Amino acid sequence: MSEPVVTTMLILILIGVGEFLSIISRARIPMLLVVTIGYLVLLWTGIFPKNMLSSSAMSAFGALMVAPLIVHMGTLVPFKLLKSQIKSVVIALSGIVAAVILVLTLIPILFDYASAVAGIGPLTGGTIAFVLTAEKLQELSLTSLVTIPALVIAIQGMIGMPLAANFLRRHAKHVKATTCTEAAMEAAADTDDEDIDDEKNKSWIPKQYQTSMLLLLQLFVGGSLAIVLGNLTGVSYSLWALVIGILGSVCGFYNSKMLERSNSFGIAMAGLIIYTLGAMNDITPSMFVGYIPIVLTTMAVGVFGIIAGGVLASKLLKWNLNKGVPVALTALFGFPGDYLLCEEVSRSVADNDIQQKTIFNEILTPMLVGGFTTVTTASIVVASVLIQTL
Repeated sequence: MSEPVVTTMLILILIGVGEFLSIISRARIPMLLVVTIGYLVLLWTGIFPKNMLSSSAMSAFGALMVAPLIVHMGTLVPFKLLKSQIKSVVIALSGIVAAVILVLTLIPILFDYASAVAGIGPLTGGTIAFVLTAEKLQELSLTSLVTIPALVIAIQGMIGMPLAANFLRRHAKHVKATTCTEAAMEAAADTDDEDIDDEKNKSWIPKQYQTSMLLLLQLFVGGSLAIVLGNLTGVSYSLWALVIGILGSVCGFYNSKMLERSNSFGIAMAGLIIYTLGAMNDITPSMFVGYIPIVLTTMAVGVFGIIAGGVLASKLLKWNLNKGVPVALTALFGFPGDYLLCEEVSRSVADNDIQQKTIFNEILTPMLVGGFTTVTTASIVVASVLIQTL
């Protein structure tokens, strides 16, 4: 397995199995859970050698893509949409704040502070938060603690998605009974088209120059600038990359969904996953079993905090709890889980295509904004700031 192409193929097979199981289970089995557990089992049984990922060029590629990926995260949701969904932002942030407070208060009492910090970043976010946490833990020679964020990120979707789906279905039934008309659906579609046109027209770069290579160049310019600013200021490059992505999107330097437009999102995420797996090479079965109580306790406290924060903010903002709580719960799965969940809920509740599109348009925007607020932005801030306190 010394050939990089063969090594990469084997890991991609594992990722493919995870994707397949996620699709057929309608995202109830998280792909990252399958990949994480599968990789550890194959490693412990000797089927995968310990130095396997070091021979894969994809691991180095994944490390290379972290900063550009975070810049891309800043381009995912149009700023106009965020402004129009300020209540979604407040509810999503309230869930994260409550979770952070509870975890940092209770987990150090039950276990220790380092374990609390290791778990809270990925709990309130996704792969990027895990990468930032794992990098710092390795830098501090706390490699064994990488087990905590690895397990948290692997199982959080299994808890968050069923909970969010339960609330969303109730809200979808309410939408179906009160607002599902053909006229409403057509109006929503017209609004979406206008937003897309606005997005296309505001870019600095003429359409004929928006090629895959030039779009990638833009992302790497932003990622490089973030790293330089991080070195100069001492503030994590991840925060700079996020700010650069958001501001670049607002002012028109970046289009929305830059990596997807450059047809590079899939390979970038594959590289990132392979890179994160390398952080788990030193995890032993005893470590894995030993940290399960910490992980489960962190998950229980964190999920309770997210729901409590979501309920409180929803009541203060006079939002239906069945609409507000799932927005807070996006911290546990983010994109594309939020999109897939909206798709599945609208399909299962609706009686026809018109109802399905109307329900989908009603629940998708706040859920996407919630996921952007939690996984894409707030979790990176939480992980970047708290990991520096170790």
